[in-house]
Amino acid sequence: MSRIGKLPIIIPEGTSAIINGHTLDIVGKKGELKQAINQTKLNFEIESNVIKITKKTEDRESASLYGLTRTLIANMIIGVSEGFKKELEFNGIGYRASVAGQELTLSLGYSHPIIYQAPEGIQISVEKNKITILGADKQKVGQVAAEIRSFRKPEPYKGKGIKYADEVIRRKAGKTGAK
Repeated sequence: MSRIGKLPIIIPEGTSAIINGHTLDIVGKKGELKQAINQTKLNFEIESNVIKITKKTEDRESASLYGLTRTLIANMIIGVSEGFKKELEFNGIGYRASVAGQELTLSLGYSHPIIYQAPEGIQISVEKNKITILGADKQKVGQVAAEIRSFRKPEPYKGKGIKYADEVIRRKAGKTGAK
């Protein structure tokens, strides 16, 4: 039984939630998000500033959707009211990054610069060796961070590459000299 699903979702001031058919629309100061909801297995009640989710039946599928749906909706509310943020750090000689509008240009030691077009709803900023990704959709922010990191993953010998700000790279000892 999901303990997460039982928790009510509090809607902060300046944020609104509306059920339109089989979608839940949440609007806040950071943007607007929509989520498809399963009304055949779950009940949704919006009372003043609280969303409550209950199961219609006690079968396995509704139990699995119960906590997941509650978490997705809670993340949407946090996203449109506060937003989500991921930070990446890049290390390496000659590694550079710059932003022009929605376009991130990376020089990561390849023969060509990598140009990454940020999706709609995502802001990217660069300061020294840090890339900051901001947005209302938690999944989209994480996906963009993972795609940027995949251009040059950190290597364990010198630590060169792009890593998450809170990621710890286990370093390996290099080859020893000839005897």
